[in-house]
Parts: sequence; C-alpha cells; structure tokens
Amino acid sequence: MNRLTQDISRTGRSAFRSLAWIAGAVAWSAAAALGAVMAVFLAAAMVAVALMGSLFLTLAGAAMKARRTVRAPADPQLIEARRVGGHSWVAYGWDGRS
Repeated sequence: MNRLTQDISRTGRSAFRSLAWIAGAVAWSAAAALGAVMAVFLAAAMVAVALMGSLFLTLAGAAMKARRTVRAPADPQLIEARRVGGHSWVAYGWDGRS
C-alpha cells in the first residue's frame, strides 16, 4: 500500500516539476541579465562621478595657483577704496604717507 501512494505522489509532481524548472530557469536568466545591465549602469555612473571630481580638483588647483600669483599693484601712489553703501566710499593707504 505504501508503494502505491509513493508512486502516485511522484507522478503527480512530475508534470509540474518540469514546468517549474523551466519557469525558474527563465526567471533566473532574466534576473542575471537585469543584474548585468544594472552593473554596467553603476560602473558608468561611477566613472562619471570620478571625472567630475577630477575636473573639480583641477579647477580648484588652478584657482589656488592663480590666487597665489596675484600681487599688489607696483604703483606706490595707488590707494585702495571700498564702497561702504550708497554713494559712500572709504579709501585706505592715503593717510600713512608723508
């Protein structure tokens, strides 16, 4: 009697087992393809971020170099003036002269 029930249970699952195996293989293939595509997009995004970062660092370095090379004007008679609001200006450097 046990053999009869075991054989029925095996034969009852065999029809769905092959269908489930095929569906599982198709789902696994789709997931693997989607994962590969997402990995390519992630790698491209990382390259873009790295390029933008290197461009930023290059521009920051150029700005710092330009800032260091700027010097005060060579004319000793030249004074500095700053606008303090409206039509008012404040001049620096003219009162220390003899």
